[in-house]
Amino acid sequence: MVPNNKPTLMTLDEIAKYLRMKKVTIYKHAQEGKIPGFKVGSKWRFKKTSVDKWITDKEKSNKK
Repeated sequence: MVPNNKPTLMTLDEIAKYLRMKKVTIYKHAQEGKIPGFKVGSKWRFKKTSVDKWITDKEKSNKK
């Protein structure tokens, strides 16, 4: 955890809530490499800064 109490690594449940998406959609996108994430054992983890950058990149590409 960082000092502002926001996690730097997020679980599937946390990232789904953060992005306001269904868990199954996040899982599918992660498996297909559409959203940045990685597995620790059998569990998916998402680095918040990577997901935030991914969102910014998606916004920029949609404006073109």
